[in-house]
Amino acid sequence: MNAIDQFRRSFAIAKKDMLIFYLKGPVVIMGLLFPFFLFLAFVIGRNLGGETLFAGLMGMTVFFTSTAVGPTIIPWECRGRTFERLITAPVSLATVLLGDFQASFYFGFGVSLAVSIPTMLYLGIRPGFALFLGATLLALACFSAMTILMSSYPPTDVPADVMMLSSLVKFSLLFISGIFVPLDKLPTYGRALSFVSPLTYYVDAIRHSLGGGYLPVWLDLVMLTLFAVAFFLTGSWVHTKVLEKRFT
Repeated sequence: MNAIDQFRRSFAIAKKDMLIFYLKGPVVIMGLLFPFFLFLAFVIGRNLGGETLFAGLMGMTVFFTSTAVGPTIIPWECRGRTFERLITAPVSLATVLLGDFQASFYFGFGVSLAVSIPTMLYLGIRPGFALFLGATLLALACFSAMTILMSSYPPTDVPADVMMLSSLVKFSLLFISGIFVPLDKLPTYGRALSFVSPLTYYVDAIRHSLGGGYLPVWLDLVMLTLFAVAFFLTGSWVHTKVLEKRFT
């Protein structure tokens, strides 16, 4: 079976994931409602410029929508006994994970597109198109790959367990990423801590597309790429190691 066939099968898995999982309550709450109200809390009472608002909104939208359901797909599949059927089909584990990755990517891309265009028109700002699009696609790939790693351990069939752990990681990364306090205004230790979060590099790249930015833009794009590759390869490796435990 060649790579094209595997990709077609992974795309079919992505379509299945979007049809089954993306209308569930936790996805709507964590992927749409929560970033909306978090953004309101960020904006209300603060005299922020359009560029700061746009970078913050895009950072939260891309981050939360692309990680809304990915970590819980496999636990849900294991609970419903459909993961066993899927893994015995003529597809590799990597193909299944690639399908879950694509589902997160497409969902995040659709919502981000629906949010970004009206916001640009309302605020009257025009980010550099190529940099904005390129950084957003890389960030979507990075955060979608992060869900593969989040879903890998523990090998449980209880979605709430994975949801709790992934929420802890996501909120920790959100608050150190420079969305709420720009990197140049953070203390030295806070700035050093922010470099651990891939969201830092996406928000900084968006600020570059608006004429700002703190880090070199090439570093933002390279770090997003490295994080994406590291998340997917590490997640795939852990999934392979714990696969048998999912059926015991």
